[in-house]
Amino acid sequence: MKRITTYVLTGTVFLASHIAFCQNLTQTIRGTVIDLDSRIPLVGATVVVVDTDPLKGTVTDINGDFRLEQVPVGRHALRITFVGYEEVTIPEILVGSAKEVVLNVELVEALTQLKEVVISAGMDKGKSLNEMATVSARSFTVEETRRYPMSISDPSRMALSFAGTATTSDETNEIIIRGNSPKGLLWRLEGTEIPGPNHFAEEGSSAGAISILSSNMITTSDFMTGALPAEYGNAISGVFDISLRNGNTEMREYSFQFGVLGTDLSLEGPFKKGYQGSYLANYRYSTLALFQLAGIQLAGDQIPQFQDLSFNLHLPSRIGEFNVWSIGGLSNSTLEAKRDSAEWTYQSDRMDVVTKSGMFAAGVTHLIFPNQRSYLRTVLSFSGSGNLDEVELLDTAYVAKPFEKQDALSDAVRVSTLYNIKFSPRLTLRSGLMASWLHFSYLDEGTDEADGQWKLSSQLTLSDR
Repeated sequence: MKRITTYVLTGTVFLASHIAFCQNLTQTIRGTVIDLDSRIPLVGATVVVVDTDPLKGTVTDINGDFRLEQVPVGRHALRITFVGYEEVTIPEILVGSAKEVVLNVELVEALTQLKEVVISAGMDKGKSLNEMATVSARSFTVEETRRYPMSISDPSRMALSFAGTATTSDETNEIIIRGNSPKGLLWRLEGTEIPGPNHFAEEGSSAGAISILSSNMITTSDFMTGALPAEYGNAISGVFDISLRNGNTEMREYSFQFGVLGTDLSLEGPFKKGYQGSYLANYRYSTLALFQLAGIQLAGDQIPQFQDLSFNLHLPSRIGEFNVWSIGGLSNSTLEAKRDSAEWTYQSDRMDVVTKSGMFAAGVTHLIFPNQRSYLRTVLSFSGSGNLDEVELLDTAYVAKPFEKQDALSDAVRVSTLYNIKFSPRLTLRSGLMASWLHFSYLDEGTDEADGQWKLSSQLTLSDR
């Protein structure tokens, strides 16, 4: 009887898998086509999936939106053309059966010369989104962060493959650009400066080992290594300018991703039918910590534990578009001392060390179009980061006593506004204003080895505007 049951179950599984294999799985590709400089939707742009037979294509509507249904799953190339604009081809778009592909395509107005025949190369897909960046800048897509060797879906590690960049160690996300200090790299999110978005970062030292930015949250962004536009006033060596994508405005989608470093859960969708507002959220927890909770030890004694949360709420209104966004992460690691005095050689062998770090950034972005050739973007943000190191020393009875504590905190409130107007294909004017309020505090205290008393070693508090 058991053998018959086994045969039936095996046949059922085989039949189900055969039926699933025979089905022609398809998905929808949709998005918006806009002018790169003015951010105005382009009506009537042609969008074609170039590697389908027969070709699948459509044109954008009055809002610049397009929709391609029943596209076979797999990797495809998308070509976007519009009269008076440079053609754009987006290669290697991954179309899956469980999630719609939503794109935001930006076209550059072409300069046409009729007096002579000009032969030129096609548009570089890596061209920076910031038209003020002329050299040493390139854009990168989410797909690239997932496909670059050893990038682990991390934009920081992907950037190490670009020319002029290097790192000090594979254990951190430090990026050295043309020999400059890693601290000279400016991180921006949604148009405002933020602390380095990395887990296990050390204030003023290491950049951390794991990025807080999830590939499920970001859209096409910029990485610059020189000749920086004026809006990046605090940058020394380079800029990571990250943009968050909006959630799906037509249907709710959920995804679960299990990786070597982190386990992700994301959700997105519209607030209500007929409204173009959407939400997008992603939560991630350390995979190694999950195994440890289950009693499975896959690493050494020092297990990295971290978690992060990101969200982006897109809220269109009559007075412009609002985005309420936030990213943040907490991380900690514990190194326990040896509980056998025979193994104590150095003082560090007797130490229990707990290291905690975290960062967050939250803000509101407002975008409005005064006319067909200009836009005004205003960002109000609050961000901060912190590090805490606590050391306890074991005595001969293996009793842990406080030995040292270091605590560093920094936070900032920033407001910026940017006005961009496009006079012609050759001339675009951009101007803006940034204001910041900065605060930093540092506390160092520990046990005096001379008298054994707990004392304050140093304390520092700074504020600036």
